[in-house]
Amino acid sequence: MQKTLVGIIGGSGLYNMDSLQKATEHHIDTPFGKPSDVVVTGSIDGVGVAFIARHGRGHRLIPSEVPYRANVYALKQLGAKYLISLSAVGSLSGEMKPLDMVLPDQFIDLTKRRDNTFFGNGAVAHTSLAEPVCPSLADVLARAVTQTHNEVNMGADFALHRGGAYVCIEGPQFSTMAESHWYRSMGAKVIGMTNMPEAKLAKEAQMAYASLAMVTDFDCWHPREAHVTANTAIANLMKNAGYAQLIAAAAVRLLGAEKPMSAAHTALAASLVTQPADMAPEVLARLQVLLD
Repeated sequence: MQKTLVGIIGGSGLYNMDSLQKATEHHIDTPFGKPSDVVVTGSIDGVGVAFIARHGRGHRLIPSEVPYRANVYALKQLGAKYLISLSAVGSLSGEMKPLDMVLPDQFIDLTKRRDNTFFGNGAVAHTSLAEPVCPSLADVLARAVTQTHNEVNMGADFALHRGGAYVCIEGPQFSTMAESHWYRSMGAKVIGMTNMPEAKLAKEAQMAYASLAMVTDFDCWHPREAHVTANTAIANLMKNAGYAQLIAAAAVRLLGAEKPMSAAHTALAASLVTQPADMAPEVLARLQVLLD
């Protein structure tokens, strides 16, 4: 099997990667359970890729049920150094309209029921999340969006927005109007249910992480726009799903050619409190994939 360079996690409406060559399904188990679905490996123009459908094919898992640790661990185990998240979001800003795309650079984690670390149970690490998104990977995604837009014209009104905070809520319900206004008062620009703890775990796994967030709605704060529904969100996401596949493929090609350095690749150098020599054998065996 070809060594994986890029891991891709597809969100709502993105359950496969059409551009994968020699696609092969793998049933993988990890010390943190099974991933959301089979891991599909293959290549795009010679660059190794591994893909997981975050909610499972057929969209079977609510955000709280997604096995985030197993998903990230499985991609790391296959060798991925870069993790691209493809996600649907609601807009909390009048400038970010449905069918636009956003590259968030910060997160506000309001989740409540999720395992958010690989550590504990015999090993301690305190990883910096000051920069949860890798700037180099976000730059690659931005260039991939521009390249794709130039090639296929994603619409006269399309806009890519770089930066902004993504507030991650537990779900599966959408926000109350009071909550939506509260998130705006925090300075959040988009809202979603899945990029946390995914970004935290990617950092602990020493993988560069960035999210391509596709705007589907205005949540429920906008005085002149309809409140979000699942049907509206999925319908708008499907309009962008084909473009997202092209953008991800373009990003993979750029990563294969450039292999940019990332601070995330050595994140544990300054984070690991319990040194490997002090870990029990079974603890070290559980974490060795992350430490490599």
